[in-house]
Amino acid sequence: MSDILDAILERGDLAHLALFLWACVATAQAHLALRELGEATRRIDAFVRELARFNRRCGSDS
Repeated sequence: MSDILDAILERGDLAHLALFLWACVATAQAHLALRELGEATRRIDAFVRELARFNRRCGSDS
């Protein structure tokens, strides 16, 4: 087992593996953040539509 670990450390593959894992985690977090942002945008849009509908019904007195 130490031979395999020595080979990985000598060739620098461990750094490439760490960089790859970091990139995967960063990409996953960005994907989740964008998905949450899209959901928040849809909720705000629904709220604004309901507010506009309320204003059409109740605010047409002026």
